[in-house]
Amino acid sequence: MRIRNVGEDAIENRKLVWGFKDADREITLKVARMTASYLLNEFGDRVKNIVFVCIPASTYEQNENRYRFFCEQVCSLAGVVNGFSHIRLLADRPSVHENRKKKTHADFSDQSVKFDEDFFKEKDVLIYDDVVTTGTSYAELANRLEFFGANVLGGLFLGKTFYRYS
Repeated sequence: MRIRNVGEDAIENRKLVWGFKDADREITLKVARMTASYLLNEFGDRVKNIVFVCIPASTYEQNENRYRFFCEQVCSLAGVVNGFSHIRLLADRPSVHENRKKKTHADFSDQSVKFDEDFFKEKDVLIYDDVVTTGTSYAELANRLEFFGANVLGGLFLGKTFYRYS
């Protein structure tokens, strides 16, 4: 048996996150399988009545590359409802983690994102994001979906940003 140290785990996790962000097909499939497995273990048969959505990436291109295939795979493997096409990015925005000192946050206004409001009414929704930095994007999207009548069950995150402060 090989014992891994924390440093090796951190490197592997970093590779997984960056591969996912870069829309590497093999890594995306791995993350989709991990996510689907978690959903099935956590929710069992209830999963078929849950809508799975991703917090939109900062650009239309990144959002399509990173999340369309991922959502299709998770939904196919777990049986959750695919909510990808019900949240449409209309305008690019600065990424939160790259602009944290400017206090940039996700913009889910009508100018930036188009929601299929009727679709979300009375639906149980799970929100996914690749990396949680402050939690603000998750909170803002959850609030917006709840405004439309959704019941947000929670959030799933592949990784978390940690900053070293001096």
